[in-house]
Amino acid sequence: MVISQQQDNSSLPSDRGTRRPHVVIIGGGFAGIAAVKALRHCEADVTVIDRRNHHIFQPLLYQVATAVLAPSDVAAPIRQLSARQKNVSVLLAEVIGIDLASRSVNVKYLGAGDKKITFDYLVVAAGVQPSYFGHNEFAKFAPCLKTITDAQIIRSKILSAYESAESTDDEDERRRLMTFVLVGAGPTGVELAASIAQMGAKTTLRSNFRRIDPATTSIVLLDGAKRVLPSFAESSSLKAAQRLAKLGVKVITSAMVEHVDDQGVTVGGKGIDSGTVLWTAGVSPSPIVKMLGVATDRAGRACVGPSLNVADSRGIFVVGDAATLMQDGRPLPGVAQVAIQQGRYVGGFIARELGGGKPPRPFRYFDKGNMAVIGKNFAIMESGRIKLAGIIPWFIWAFVHIMFLPQLQNQRRVQNQWFWSYFTGQRSSRLVDEAPRI
Repeated sequence: MVISQQQDNSSLPSDRGTRRPHVVIIGGGFAGIAAVKALRHCEADVTVIDRRNHHIFQPLLYQVATAVLAPSDVAAPIRQLSARQKNVSVLLAEVIGIDLASRSVNVKYLGAGDKKITFDYLVVAAGVQPSYFGHNEFAKFAPCLKTITDAQIIRSKILSAYESAESTDDEDERRRLMTFVLVGAGPTGVELAASIAQMGAKTTLRSNFRRIDPATTSIVLLDGAKRVLPSFAESSSLKAAQRLAKLGVKVITSAMVEHVDDQGVTVGGKGIDSGTVLWTAGVSPSPIVKMLGVATDRAGRACVGPSLNVADSRGIFVVGDAATLMQDGRPLPGVAQVAIQQGRYVGGFIARELGGGKPPRPFRYFDKGNMAVIGKNFAIMESGRIKLAGIIPWFIWAFVHIMFLPQLQNQRRVQNQWFWSYFTGQRSSRLVDEAPRI
């Protein structure tokens, strides 16, 4: 084994000469999976640590929340990596500490105690968690959308709201139950609002009830910014707002949420009665970043070097949403393509260093564009100077998302379900989770 002279061997475990190098990757999201695949032909042992046993295709999670897709359609077991890649091991565990001095990670197994895992290289790809901007008390009343469990909770809340509205005789309560408020008008909020509109007011549920008319559903989308989809061009944002209005979604911008409870939200001193409030506003980095003890930006993301490395610590990398890197005077966005490219880069960097090759050029993100779908037959797409809106980018969006699903079976299931839903308007995963019996 030839090791690049740039590696500080004194910082590695003393038994380095008697074993293969050990690469530990924290997180089985887009960045972590990309790093694993880039290490496929590397003479090293790779360990992936995640507290979940599955990888989530995050861009389609809102369709699980609105009953278009089942949870298994957008998730794949991380352990499948071990079957496909012989140098990979997967640990279902939670990281509770990182010691850069001893180059070790402390993990807690489910019901099996703690363990220390040493590494030669560490890749932190832990992603983000929801942020309520200092108002964590909102979480009880306004679930976010980051995990499969979140999506199932939201799906149950939406469907239960209609069931409760059907059973009540109080018109004011019925109106409140059929009012849905979403806080945050980024891509997730816009896509989720449009999908709820088409499920309730436009298509799926219209003939399913006798005492209520789902067409009277009220959907309110709030954001503190001046327009929806602020990361897109203003022209694209305007088209998205027009499409939302056509679907019956009321958009309120420059609106700061002051209070959330079981009766609704308060904005600008005025209350909006709602039976279902959903939080699609902000995120913050995983707390694992703090365990590194490295410099962070104002949002808490690790500040990394041009090779996505941590300063003064060789072989330590942070990638994806947990890291911040400036490019062309702006921080890179927290989107899947950035995470995938960064994970692939770091995996290739480690493989090249262990193989005795020269390190690659500093990381540079290639922007393939942004997309957001707003209901059936309408999406917006931006790629360089190209800006499209309508059915053509909608078909492009559908094709790209099917191709990037983690497994062939996911691709086939999603494709079939989309065809069925497109032509019938029906959604096959309209399940309300039962509360456990005591």
